[in-house]
Amino acid sequence: MLPNTATNPIERLNGEIKRRTEVVGIFPNEEAITRLIGAILLEQNDEWAVQRARYMTLETIAPLGDDPIVSLPAVAA
Repeated sequence: MLPNTATNPIERLNGEIKRRTEVVGIFPNEEAITRLIGAILLEQNDEWAVQRARYMTLETIAPLGDDPIVSLPAVAA
């Protein structure tokens, strides 16, 4: 099986759900499927939260504007 190389995060998530459900094969009931997919979604949410923290957000760069020593260059019009 080829690694999932989709660039769309939703496509990657759907691929991960498909991969893990194929590993299980047969589910005893609908609640078991719901638990597995819920666990996958929680895991993915945690990964996305960590990824968001790696990048600069408005909240992380806002204090830079308050420091007179640190300033961003003006944009030429």
